[in-house]
Amino acid sequence: MTATPRARVQRRPVHGVLLLDKPLGLSSNQALQKAKWLLRAEKAGHTGTLDPLATGVLPLCFGAATKFSGLHLDADKTYETTVRLGVTTSTADAEGEVLRHLPVDCSVGQVVEVLDCFTGPISQVPPMHSALKKDGKALYEYARAGETVERAPRDVVIHELDLLDMDLTGETPHLSLRVRCSKGTYIRTLGEDIGQALGCGGHLSQLRRTVTGPFTVARCITLEQLEAMAEPERLAALRPPEALLPDHATVTLAGDEAGRFLSGMRRRGAWPDAEQVAVFGAAPRALLGTAHVKAGELIPGRLLSPIEIQQTLMQTAPDAARTEAIA
Repeated sequence: MTATPRARVQRRPVHGVLLLDKPLGLSSNQALQKAKWLLRAEKAGHTGTLDPLATGVLPLCFGAATKFSGLHLDADKTYETTVRLGVTTSTADAEGEVLRHLPVDCSVGQVVEVLDCFTGPISQVPPMHSALKKDGKALYEYARAGETVERAPRDVVIHELDLLDMDLTGETPHLSLRVRCSKGTYIRTLGEDIGQALGCGGHLSQLRRTVTGPFTVARCITLEQLEAMAEPERLAALRPPEALLPDHATVTLAGDEAGRFLSGMRRRGAWPDAEQVAVFGAAPRALLGTAHVKAGELIPGRLLSPIEIQQTLMQTAPDAARTEAIA
């Protein structure tokens, strides 16, 4: 019996940011590829990975938005997590092999004291089961081969570490925590280190990212919701590329000035110095790219192409885009 050929998806230019509530069990790339297929998008990327164990906010970038995805890597994140006490695993989460069972005999006072110690600037040794690379090879590749390699500690900041709930005497003793932290923080390592400091060990049994930069989980949609939408609704669910630039100052250029800026030319004006600037065209209003201002000079950074700008306008305001184009 001959298999029926699978229909080929007709890709198209799609521009914007999809705030996805990533489901449990999918890698960030698997979630990205699913959303990319549903949107029939030509180009896509994400702003930093979430483990398959983790759920929550995963901003996905399409088309022109991918040019600014790197700016979001530095954003602070907030997580809600459960640390299962008394059990250590090979991966510091529930997916790993159980290594040890230890009694949990710490007090509430000890928990509060330990959490205080992990608030503020701390040093972490990246876990072996991570995508961090050493000598061009991901650490998890060494781990899968049974190898442990030396990792340099890295400095991170735990801005807030709130105790939401705890059970120290039940069948599954645990701590429920909310963590607001700097980029590069490994929550698995944090949970493991807290368990070790309490003398009973521990691992993450649940992890959910609730905030990343300006984006909250309340503003996200699921893959199931995206799949249930009609195609125009899927496009309408995208936020514009400038959603990735919330802290940028704005400059608006009209007519020929916009065209010259897009060709990479510096412009002069009465603008205050600024390290991060989002530059827009005036009519119709459309993001042109990023820049910085120094001594009254607007210096181009990452620029959109005229075709990307036109396609973005067609996607968000088709009537205006048909009547006016960026020079």
